[in-house]
This record gives sequence, structure tokens and C-alpha cells, in this order.
Amino acid sequence: MLTPVRSRVRTAALALSAVAALAFGTTATTGAAAAPLPAPAPTKQGPTSVAYVEVNNNSMLNVGKYTLADGGNVFDVAVVFAANINYDTGTKAAYLHFNENVQRVLDNAATEIRPLQDKGIKVVLSVLGNHEGAGFANFPNQQAASAFATELSDTVTEYGLDGIDFDDEYADYGNNGTGQPNDSSFVQLVTALRTDMPDKIISLYNIGPAASRLTYDGVDVSSKFDYAWNPYYGSWQVPGIALPKSKLSPAAVEIGGTSQSTAADLARRTVSEGYGVYLTYNLDGADRSADVSAFTRELYGSDARYTP
Repeated sequence: MLTPVRSRVRTAALALSAVAALAFGTTATTGAAAAPLPAPAPTKQGPTSVAYVEVNNNSMLNVGKYTLADGGNVFDVAVVFAANINYDTGTKAAYLHFNENVQRVLDNAATEIRPLQDKGIKVVLSVLGNHEGAGFANFPNQQAASAFATELSDTVTEYGLDGIDFDDEYADYGNNGTGQPNDSSFVQLVTALRTDMPDKIISLYNIGPAASRLTYDGVDVSSKFDYAWNPYYGSWQVPGIALPKSKLSPAAVEIGGTSQSTAADLARRTVSEGYGVYLTYNLDGADRSADVSAFTRELYGSDARYTP
């Protein structure tokens, strides 16, 4: 079986809950004249391109450095990778946690996130497990699931993000006396989050116990997701979720890790089979225009240009 190819390099975690992190967030400066916004990028025809960025090692701004021949953005969605779902053994509750690098990106949203959004690129926050037993699939009741959904939506509001991405890896369910995955947890979490942020992106990295528990008590939350994608880089796998092709990425590539020929083949298949999303991972600070062009030629009929 293929396994996700992710480095998951983490620095020392801050001993702060999301509530504390938000309390120490920066505030906007008032009084200065606003700089004019850049002209919007030309409208692009073709699949939505997604770029995950490991912010422990790389800058979110790299996503905005790639354009097509007509000046349009290569990437449409940038994913901050990653916040964590942690577990407080004292309160016996899950909470949203940011390591120092994720916190830095959020605190500096004006220079790390807004420049991408000003170009028309959506910025979402990925959340994944952290070996503490807490995960999206083991909330014990509706109240606990809703409380975590509120933490997520409050973070989106506080930092001006465009949504949340769920990645159910590394939870280590059962650690610290936590429960095993149950059928109601993820359905309740996604339902509450969609209620809290009806117009924001909710995406699914299609892996883990949560991804296989999308229905409960007659409720199917599939339609509450904007996107779902294959988690296995260098492969083609249609996510098992009831979404239209326009919202699915069966293709997944690691930029610089997946061969250019494979990336091109997956992009060609994305177009020929009518899928609407193309997932990439691990965009770094090097000039990756050759790797990126391998799929943009197939998706958009254009090479990618890199501007440092």
C-alpha cells in the first residue's frame, strides 16, 4: 500500500492552546493610508490547483511566485501546513494548537497571507493530529465536536483565512486515555463547522478514520466539503466521497519529489477525465518552474513562470 510522502518536520511546540494563541495575536495598525491593491490576476480556465506549504521550512509567499504566460496565477489555493489537534489531559478535551512556525505565519498575516489573497489566491489552514490521542473522529459528544468547530471558525475569522483543511493523520487514537474513532464525531464536527462558516472552504485530505466516517444517523456530510483530494503523492486515486468531479483531485504530486513525467501524466488524466482539482505538496523556495510547468502545460496549455 502506498503511504503519504510527507516530511512532517516539526519544531518544538509552544505550550499554548489556540485560545491563548489568539489572545496574543497581532492587531491591525490604523491611521496609515492603505496601499493600492494589485490588479487581479487574469481569470484562469482549467482545474483548481492546490499547493501545500510546509511552513516549518518554507514561506507561504512561494505560492504567489508562479504565473502562467498570461499573468494568471498557477495556484488557486494555498494550504498552511499545519496546525494540530492536541489533547489537554487536565480538562480531557481537544484543542487547536499552533507550533511556533504556524503561529508566526498567522501573526504576520499582513505579510504572509494577505499578499496571496490580494492576488486572488485562497489561503486555508490544514489541521492534523499530533500523537496525543485527539483526532477528528473521536469527539465523545456533540458538545465537544461543536466546541472544536468554534475554535476552528474563530481562527479563520481572527486571521482572515479562507477556510480549514482536515487531515486525519498522526492522531494516535487511544493515547492519553482517549477514545477510539466513532461514527458520530466527524459528522458532528463538519456539520458544526459548516454552520459556523457557511461561505468558507472546508476541504478533506482523504485519509484516516475520519475520511471513512462521513455519514451518521441519516446525515451525510459529503456535500459540506468544497474539495477532497488523494493523499498519496505520485498516484491516481479518486477520493471516496460523494462530491462532483469538479471538486475532486484524484491526482497528487510532490513538487520536486514526483517525476515531471508522472506529474504531466496525472495532469493530462485530470483534464481528460473531467476532474476539477489538481493537488500539489511541498512547494519550497527554489525555482521549481520546470516541475510546475510539467503539469501546467497539461492543465492550462502554458508553461509556468517563476518570479523570485
